[in-house]
Parts: sequence; C-alpha cells; structure tokens
Amino acid sequence: MHIVIMGCGRVGSTLAHILEDNGHSVAIIDRDPQAFRRLRVGFRGRRVTGIGFDRAVLQEAGIESAGAFIAVSSGDNSNIISARVSRETFGVDNVVARIYDPRRAEVYQRLGIPTVATVRWTADQILRRILPEGAEPLWRDPTGAVMLAEVAYNPAWIGTKVTDLEEAAGVRVAFLNRLGDALVTKNDTVIQEGDVLHVIAAENDMDRVNKVFAAAPEERH
Repeated sequence: MHIVIMGCGRVGSTLAHILEDNGHSVAIIDRDPQAFRRLRVGFRGRRVTGIGFDRAVLQEAGIESAGAFIAVSSGDNSNIISARVSRETFGVDNVVARIYDPRRAEVYQRLGIPTVATVRWTADQILRRILPEGAEPLWRDPTGAVMLAEVAYNPAWIGTKVTDLEEAAGVRVAFLNRLGDALVTKNDTVIQEGDVLHVIAAENDMDRVNKVFAAAPEERH
C-alpha cells in the first residue's frame, strides 16, 4: 500500500519507518525541509516539501494512488483540512488526523474523520493507571455510539467464566489481556487474577455495565 504522511515530526517519522519496515511505500510531507533530518539513513520513501493540504503537493506525494493518508503535523486545522482534501478531493477513504483539542476531535469523529486526540488520549492512559475503577474508553466508532473500553471488575469474579460475566452484564467481552498477551475469549475461558477485560458496548449502556462489573456475582446454588 502507498501511504502519505503529513508532518515529519517525531510521530510522523516514526510512522514512516514502521510502515516502510512493514513493506509499504511511504511519502512524507513537511513544510520545513530540515524536518526530514529525522528520517533514518536509507529511508526509501518520498520527501515532499510543502503544505499538506495543497493539491499539487499531495499529488507530488502520490495521493492519487494512496491507500491511506495520515495527518500528524503540529496544527489541528492543517491536519483536518488536509484529511478532508485527501478524502473528498482524491477519494482516499482511509484517513486519520491527530488533533490536540479533544472537543474538536469529537466533532470531526462524528463527521466521519477518524481522529486521535493527543491530549485526551494521554490523559486517559494516565487515569487508567491511577483510577482503575470503572471504564476508560479505548476506541469509539465515528458516531460515538459504540465504544471499546477497558472495564474494571470485582475480584469476586475471578474463577468464574467470562460468559457468566457477559450474561450478567448483557455485554460482549471482546478480548482480555493476560500476562502481557491479548486473548480472544472462548466459552470456557475463566477469569484469572490480573486479567484485564475489554468490552464492546453502546456508550449509553456503560453505566449499567460498570455497576454489574463492580458488583460481586450473585450467589449460585
């Protein structure tokens, strides 16, 4: 796949290297030619100097044959405009934009532009470590109606089957992390100490799910 990246900062250059190592062709755009110094020696992708929402610049980067566009410059407006131009003018369906303002990110998500809200994401990661109770969202669909979340659970559920917790909460456990490995749960999967559960559910249903997970299972006879 050919992938165009706007922004050759730390994130953009890291993505360029990872994508190239995975066999993709890459073009990276930055208005400052000095930014390309972040690229390693031997980087084979295109370096395009210019503004990422300029059509001629995008064409020079190969946007017309691109399977994806990534906007990770330091400007929210530039990232969103370039993502929209890539999608609406050049028909690139797979676009993502980094946004620093979480309020803007939510708006653009609802408009169908996938975003990564840097500040909010970092805050969520910290909160998940210091306030483990409840749920912290890991992903939302573009409408904001469905979310994937890590949900804390009452230790009394340890030793019971995941399906018992799913039935009680009326929710699907998408996967769990166990000793550093991600596992897709099966009908006979038993919750072990240290397991981290990830559920997929409607956002407006998460309060109820949190309450069920936080409570001890009903006594079974």
